[in-house]
Amino acid sequence: MGETDKNYNQSSGSAAGEDKEFLRTEPLGKLLLKLALPTVAAQLINMLYNIVDRIYIGHIPDIGATALTGVGVCMPLIMIVSAFAALVGYGGAPRASIFMGKKDNESAEKTLGNCFVLQIVISVVLTAILLIWNRDFLMAFGASENTIEYAVNYMNIYALGTIFVEITLGMNAFITAQGFAKTGMLSVLIGAVANIILDPVFIFGFNMDVRGAALATIISQALSCIWVVAFLCGKKTFLRIKTKNLRLNPKIILPCLALGVATFIMQASESVISVCFNSSLQKYGGDIAVGAMTILTSVIQFAMLPLQGLGQGAQPIISYCYGAGDGGRVKNAFKLLLKVRLIYSVLLWMLVMLIPGGFAAMFTSDAELMEYTRTALRIYMGSMFLFGIQMACQMTFNALGKAVESIVVAVMRKFVLLIPLIYIMPQILRSNQTMAVYMAEPIADLIAVTFTAILFTVQFKKTLKKIKIA
Repeated sequence: MGETDKNYNQSSGSAAGEDKEFLRTEPLGKLLLKLALPTVAAQLINMLYNIVDRIYIGHIPDIGATALTGVGVCMPLIMIVSAFAALVGYGGAPRASIFMGKKDNESAEKTLGNCFVLQIVISVVLTAILLIWNRDFLMAFGASENTIEYAVNYMNIYALGTIFVEITLGMNAFITAQGFAKTGMLSVLIGAVANIILDPVFIFGFNMDVRGAALATIISQALSCIWVVAFLCGKKTFLRIKTKNLRLNPKIILPCLALGVATFIMQASESVISVCFNSSLQKYGGDIAVGAMTILTSVIQFAMLPLQGLGQGAQPIISYCYGAGDGGRVKNAFKLLLKVRLIYSVLLWMLVMLIPGGFAAMFTSDAELMEYTRTALRIYMGSMFLFGIQMACQMTFNALGKAVESIVVAVMRKFVLLIPLIYIMPQILRSNQTMAVYMAEPIADLIAVTFTAILFTVQFKKTLKKIKIA
């Protein structure tokens, strides 16, 4: 474990309360680095579950391109599973951090216990829905007669591991929220390494194609799940899962869900947007356009992970200091987060513009699909250089417990702007309607960042004033 992790484990009682003060006393740059680097690594590693699957699937002899498109159609369902984990975990974890800042550790542990139970309940419901109706969903999400069997074969197996995904992603947020950044990274590293090893064994060794990829994924997630639960029930964690806190209490769980709605909308809306993109692209460009979208989605998800990791690293600092009434440190932490995220998004945008073919080549060896994706990628990520602003503001809203503002920002970008533009742009640019669909993304991003920056500036000033008055 790193220094931050050790600080939490030295003792209990009042001494432990003093240990938590490192979130208020350590230099911000050093502290953000300690918390964010393992979290960024964890996010990148977690993405390997799906990325590695797609890389291997895309290179299966003869069927690679078609199988990749089929698995790509599964992404809306996979995003929904992850979104429910975020609803509970990323709603509950900031509240637990705020309680810890107020020295109310009993409420923090009740929050953890309630969120754990709710994750299990949600997992059972999602598993049943996915097993019964996945074919209907997949056909509606853009699968064709050529790709539907690959999509169904993947989802039938993936659905069985829903409980592992929910608990791993949702409960790992509570590990990071306590300052155990390296432990959180290990949670996903265990599963990712297992997935990298098992994928070629099942896909190529046992000739299971997409079914092998799904099986490797759920086994890997199960290993991560065991690690997360063992840690949160053990002696090293500051907040523990306790039997007395495993009864759902509306007064505890409803505020968590309210705060988690914004993150849920962000992730679940990716599913809705994926359906909108796939259906439009299938109409104007056919399977190759949908296949390119699978690669674009993979690239953007991979690109966003460091931004999400930075936010998760900063969240315990902002939430804890907000709970402790330290407005100056909250302000400085946001400024540092904004600067780092903006630098990253600009550098990433430059890389995509310069070598789009390098990203495409990671996922396919099909020359036609690769060339098509090069052009689409430059268009799709045209406004990426500004997105660090969007994510810094939205994460800070969440860390401060500002549920309404977080929801407004999420709804504005995805539902008010992007979804209508997916259908409007092909009617405006009729000369190349397929590329017009991809163009909806950068236009929506540009408008959304402007809206978010203005709203955040106004609300953040009000929040800082309230802290000073209190």
